[in-house]
Amino acid sequence: MGKLYLVPTPIGNLEDITLRAIKVLKEVDVVLAEDTRTSGKLLKHFEINTHLQSHHMHNEHKQVDGLVQKMKEGTNYALISDAGTPAISDPGFLLTRACIENDIEVECLPGATAFVPAIVNSGLPNDRFIFEGFLPVKKGRQTRLLELAEETRTMVFYESPHKVLKTLAHFAEYFGEDRPISVSRELTKLYEETVRGTVAEVLEHFNNKAPKGEFVIVVGGKK
Repeated sequence: MGKLYLVPTPIGNLEDITLRAIKVLKEVDVVLAEDTRTSGKLLKHFEINTHLQSHHMHNEHKQVDGLVQKMKEGTNYALISDAGTPAISDPGFLLTRACIENDIEVECLPGATAFVPAIVNSGLPNDRFIFEGFLPVKKGRQTRLLELAEETRTMVFYESPHKVLKTLAHFAEYFGEDRPISVSRELTKLYEETVRGTVAEVLEHFNNKAPKGEFVIVVGGKK
């Protein structure tokens, strides 16, 4: 019986990979990668020559049964995403669930993920929080925002640069302009930045400075 390893990869700074992650990636039979071009550069940097296979949101449904069968026959796989921990707003859940249902061992290594440093660095309460990931783009977005407007715990969101201003404007509309917020971008990278203040203040900042990079938004709960 083979095994599935869920292996976090750096979200920016390559030095954030763990020694254990490198060891596992070298020892497994196949590395399942969200984008083989992106992951190929990572593996080359650490002199990892393991075979890469594409596994992403557009083909994971078709691949699950075949991968499970391969593991039953003894193949060991490592699953990685382009950055961070697999299955956190990335592929991984479907395969993990299928392995568990088929009594295949799953081991998740600790490592990089974007929302942890963002919430710790925000200065907002982090004893209790909820992770929302990406908000719905269209259908269900208003309903979700209305529900979250009453949430008392700190909230964590992921957002892409071209949608940040729209999302911040929605937060001002549904949560109020005075709600405390912390926005981190390009975490662990050269131009890492965290902007803290009210929703109105942070929205003004990014209206004056074009958003670039990947964003983690941490919003204080309703008081």
